[in-house]
Formats: sequence, C-alpha cells, structure tokens
Amino acid sequence: MNFKIIKSDSSSKARITEFILPHGKVSTPIFMPVGTNGSVKAVKHKTLSDYGVDLILSNTYHLYLRPGSDIIKQAGGLHNFISWQQNILTDSGGFQIFSLAPFRKITNDGIKFRSHIDGSYHTLTPEDVVELQRVFKSDILMPLDVCSAHGTEYKKAIGAMKITHKWAERSIEYWKKYREEWGGQLFGIIQGNFYKDLRKESAEYICSLDFPGIAIGGLSVGESFDVFKEFLEYTSEFIDNSKPHYLMGIGTPEYIIEAVENGIDMFDCVYPTRIARNGTLFTRNGKITIKKESFANDFNPIDEKCKCFACLNYSRAFIRHLFKANEILGPMLATEHNLTFIRDLISEIKSNIESNTFMDFKKRFLGDYGNN
Repeated sequence: MNFKIIKSDSSSKARITEFILPHGKVSTPIFMPVGTNGSVKAVKHKTLSDYGVDLILSNTYHLYLRPGSDIIKQAGGLHNFISWQQNILTDSGGFQIFSLAPFRKITNDGIKFRSHIDGSYHTLTPEDVVELQRVFKSDILMPLDVCSAHGTEYKKAIGAMKITHKWAERSIEYWKKYREEWGGQLFGIIQGNFYKDLRKESAEYICSLDFPGIAIGGLSVGESFDVFKEFLEYTSEFIDNSKPHYLMGIGTPEYIIEAVENGIDMFDCVYPTRIARNGTLFTRNGKITIKKESFANDFNPIDEKCKCFACLNYSRAFIRHLFKANEILGPMLATEHNLTFIRDLISEIKSNIESNTFMDFKKRFLGDYGNN
C-alpha cells in the first residue's frame, strides 16, 4: 500500500499518514461515511466527491443478501454497480450478524444465520466473506470476526477471541491467493472484549499475521466513554505503528478526537448521517435538535463557521420547517451539514498535527463543543 507517516504530533500519538489503494491515494486521519447498501443515505455520490470524500464504507452482509453477489459480479464489481469510482472499504458483516443474536449460531467453521429480510438461512465461512469482497473488488476488505458485547463473561470473551484469531488466519491465507488480481488490502481485526490481557493478546496475535492494516473492533459497543478511552489507549500500545490503524464504529467529535490522539488513522460510523435524518445537527457548541420550537424564528445558519450548502443558503427556521413539514430536503440538507462538519473537524485536526498543537486544539474544541 506504500504506507507513509507524513507527520506525527509531538505531544500525542496523533499522526498524518497516506497510502495508495486501487482507486487512489488516501490521506489520514479520515472519516468514512457509511453507505451500507452502496449508498450514503440522503446524499448523492457527487456531493460526497465534491466534499472531498474519497473512501466510503459498505457492508458485505447487507450486499450479500440484497442485491446478491451475482448481480454485483455481473456489474463488474461494486464500484461499477454503485457508480462510485473512488475507494470502498467493505465491512465483513460480523457486527451485523452479532446484532442478530437470536437468529445466528457461531461455530469454528463460520456463522449460520437467518436473514433479517426474508428469514432464509445462510452459512458464511471466513473464506466465503473474503471471496464476496473479492467479487465486489473492495479496496479494503475486512475478515469475519466475533464481536462480543460489553459485559460478556471472561470465558466467553476468550472463546470469541480465539475464533476471531482462527478466522483471521484462514482469511489472510485465502486473500493471499488472489490479492494480485485487483490490489484490495485485507485488514486484521483485534478483539478481546474489555479484558486487558485479552486485548494485549489479540493485538499482538493479529499484528503477527502481517495484515496490511490493523483494525480495533469491539469498542463503542455500549460501554461508557471513560471505559472506551481506557481500552482504546491500552490496546493502541500494542499495535504495529508501521500499518494503518482503523477504529471501527465511531463518528462523534469527542470519539474521533480521542481516537486520533491514540494514533488511529481511520474511523466510520452511521451516527452523523443517522442523527441528521432525525433532525440532530452538529455545531461548534454541541448538538442541536432542529425540530425544537426554539428554532421556529431563528434565522441564523446551523453553524456560523460552517460553509456547507445548508449553512450558506438556509436558516435554522427554514430547516426546522422542512422537518416539521416532512419535506425530504430537510434530511438531505442536515446530512450534508453533519458530514461537512466532520470533514472540517478532520481538516482542523490535520492542521494542528502539522503545527504540533493537537492537544491544545483538543482542549479548545471540546471546551466549546460541551457548552450547549
């Protein structure tokens, strides 16, 4: 991947890196908008591209069930199917299957589960999941893993970790057979629940398999923010710094800043777009719920410093009106705003890493953000 560390912050693990994928260069830190089914909800691909997004996330589990890998193969791969000619990371779907606890069974060989769409039964092995992403021609692939919930007892956490490790071995062996075909890169996933000895063991084991990139899984799954910070900081101590670091499933300003401080390069979450569609918007002074009566005659932009289309052209009062009238433009504008807010946050983070002022920026930004 030609991974390079461009600049490291002098007072934290924060860093700027870049690497090359089949559909272009990626500069980090980077937030990946989530297009589960190949589309980021309520926003056009051109809008994403115009805003500088060059890596989105889609989900193998959902695409496997609908439209199916045969359709995507006939289209010539996922990029052609969804008309997105920049990079795509495809999650394995392990977390989605984890969420279907009453409808799935985990064995050493793979996962048996019932579709949430039509109730049909399916089995996926680690090799199957890599093969699906090979068909998709994903730029970054994720292996099948077992995510265990916060509060899982120690014995079950060990079992989940051991299966994840076995599946990681099988996944990377299968990927090695075909990686030259299209250049997609497979990232390993660290598990271990909320036990420090397991986190250390998993980090060291996954790094020993020499994946092109390393992901941290099993955080931000219901634990408190303080516990999240503790285990992120601890886990990051054992990760190979010569590889990209990906923290799965985070997308709020405070979590992003904490991740960057601990050397994380990549993150994703549905949160910014999901809350936007329900009328919750990021501002420099914290989140606001635009449907509230207090915004009925507020003719200011959502955020004075934001340069998104919504903030440059519309007032809080109008956007509130759109939501109250159930006009689809409301969620569309809100989604563009939240994604722009996160993009601008990342840009400021990079600038402060370059000037070795990241920790000062963190304190200042979170101080303002917590004022609302």
